[in-house]
Amino acid sequence: MPNIKSSIRSVKSDAERRARNFSAKSAVKTASRKLIEAIEAGNADEAKALLITASKTIDQAAANNVFHKNAAARRKSRLARKLNALAN
Repeated sequence: MPNIKSSIRSVKSDAERRARNFSAKSAVKTASRKLIEAIEAGNADEAKALLITASKTIDQAAANNVFHKNAAARRKSRLARKLNALAN
């Protein structure tokens, strides 16, 4: 535990930020997993709806600086490619 006052405050804010980031990352993983499960099951209509949800979740995480914007775009692109492979 730090002794300096600013360091003590920093530890507290770091913990809050870590919890917020963990929550956002978890939401992205859950949305992505649901989409991949729908694709593997062959549910194209459900997968299209889940892609929109997953994209929105990823964009929100990127807006809150949990992911870099390019990393968010890469994740969305990979999910879209998997969905497009199902259609073909």
